[in-house]
Amino acid sequence: MLKHFFIALATIAALALPAAAQNASEIAKVRNGQSCPGCNLFQADLAYYDADGIDVSGSRLRQSDMQLGTFDNWNLRGANLSVANLFGVRFSSSNFSNVNFENATLVGGYFGASNFTGANLSGANLSGADLHLVRGLTQGQLNRACGDRTTQLPGGLTIPRCG
Repeated sequence: MLKHFFIALATIAALALPAAAQNASEIAKVRNGQSCPGCNLFQADLAYYDADGIDVSGSRLRQSDMQLGTFDNWNLRGANLSVANLFGVRFSSSNFSNVNFENATLVGGYFGASNFTGANLSGANLSGADLHLVRGLTQGQLNRACGDRTTQLPGGLTIPRCG
């Protein structure tokens, strides 16, 4: 009986701990214009931020707010941007290869000459986004996302309408 009590107590304690909460010092590093590959940038507030040439490859940017920022020449290869807010962002010549955009908002974003090879767009909203110059984007990726009539895509590609 006592054994079961301690197991239950340990389980409750483990559930009470934050699951890989954000790292404020790593977020500050990026906000100061420094690269931070593999960093924990969970729920980072990068809204209205402008920075060029930062490497956050393999980083956790889940649920981050990056709306209306300018992020040209960024390396985000393999990053987790699931459930992130990228409303109205500008990402020119950036690397999104193997990025997880699951359920992210990319509404009205500009992604000129960026690489989307292997990116997971499941549940992503691309309404009004300009992707007409991106590389590596496939119909299979777009079939798992949604957009609208103003979504701009490379020639020959289509996107399901958001419902």
